[in-house]
Amino acid sequence: MEWQQLLSRKRLGKQQLEEHQFERTSFLKDYDRIVYSTAFRRLKDKTQVFPLSKNADVRTRLIHSLEVSCVGRSLGRMVGDQIIKRHQLQAIEAADFGDILSAACLAHDIGNPPFGHAGEDAIQTAFQKWYARKNRSGALINPLEKADFDRFEGNAQGFRILTKLGLPHRPGGLQLTCTTLATFAKYPRESFIPQRTLARHPGKSLQKYGFFQAEKDLFTEVAETVGLIRRSPKVAWWCRHPLTFLMEAADDLCYSIVDLEDGFHMGYLPFAAVKDKLQSIADIDLNQYDGSEVETIKRLRAKAINRLVKEVAQIFLDHEPDILAGKFDQSLVALSCFSPQLKEIETITTNAVFHHANVVRIKIAGFEVLGDLLTDFLTATLEKQPRPKGKLLRFMLPPEHQVAADDDNYAKILKVTDYIAGMTDLQATLLYQQLRGISL
Repeated sequence: MEWQQLLSRKRLGKQQLEEHQFERTSFLKDYDRIVYSTAFRRLKDKTQVFPLSKNADVRTRLIHSLEVSCVGRSLGRMVGDQIIKRHQLQAIEAADFGDILSAACLAHDIGNPPFGHAGEDAIQTAFQKWYARKNRSGALINPLEKADFDRFEGNAQGFRILTKLGLPHRPGGLQLTCTTLATFAKYPRESFIPQRTLARHPGKSLQKYGFFQAEKDLFTEVAETVGLIRRSPKVAWWCRHPLTFLMEAADDLCYSIVDLEDGFHMGYLPFAAVKDKLQSIADIDLNQYDGSEVETIKRLRAKAINRLVKEVAQIFLDHEPDILAGKFDQSLVALSCFSPQLKEIETITTNAVFHHANVVRIKIAGFEVLGDLLTDFLTATLEKQPRPKGKLLRFMLPPEHQVAADDDNYAKILKVTDYIAGMTDLQATLLYQQLRGISL
């Protein structure tokens, strides 16, 4: 892969390359378009760790995305300066690397359904149960399409939002640059790839998938525009864009460190334990600082992230030749000298926070909420002769999710999953209560 092509300013859905504006570059425009999108605003009421939390000090998915964007911008500028010098790149600034990563990081969770990863599990499970009951003829949708829902993935939903749903009547949706879209794609592959094919290229980018069958042609255009290496001619599967590794690292660093801080704010983790874990990375002289326990944790969090960012930038630069050749497919953070400390943080956070009864209780409720809503709307939408309740449910779908006369079954199911996945935690909860007669 070549950096000059990897940093293309071409926009998906536009044939002509837009004129370069130094004061407001193409990549800065990408950032702005994401900020002003409806899907991004909805992240303010979507779970990061604590569903439906009333504690204003803990992160929502929106705040997490903004923080990841800040870290991504720093990483981009750090590596961009060195890459420009190494490869003598023309008409490219270090700030461009930062702007690309800032935009991609900002959008990295934009496709997440309500209740976080529990929401993904709920959609997968509910679809599989519904499909087993309804697909007795075996001809509802083809295996490739079915895999999109069997393994429903927020990353693929995010790509769909950015390239189609964000502005559905415009080719390319938000019409972001192909560079930002490629950087966004942590898992540049389709959902159904035979295991024997996957086994030839083990790596981090294979763990999930990044686009639905409906957007496969769009991702192919993105990949070809920026020059991603194709893994196989038989399936839709490419190597990652090099900057994707930095986007992933920004996300990894933020949730590792700030989930620990949020656990402290919620009272699930004691001050001493959080201080010790953060200090094992920050390594600062705390005797120089006065302040409350809250201020101490904030300072340690900031210093820890700063130290990790500098190290990750260097790890990327050390592995850049292999990354460009498509030979590297690992987590940059996993190669950090602080990896043992980060694993300890992950363990304590998982046990004390993610498995806390208050968190688990609401996740279970969210699982039921999303599962039932998906089942109800799928049944209402795809039945040829729906029951009275099903007829009423059809009227509840917003105009953009109403089924068209020429929609096939795959398109109908997508419209339902678009509707359910696009809800906020509160919106899904209230609708569920209304449909069940719990509240009116």
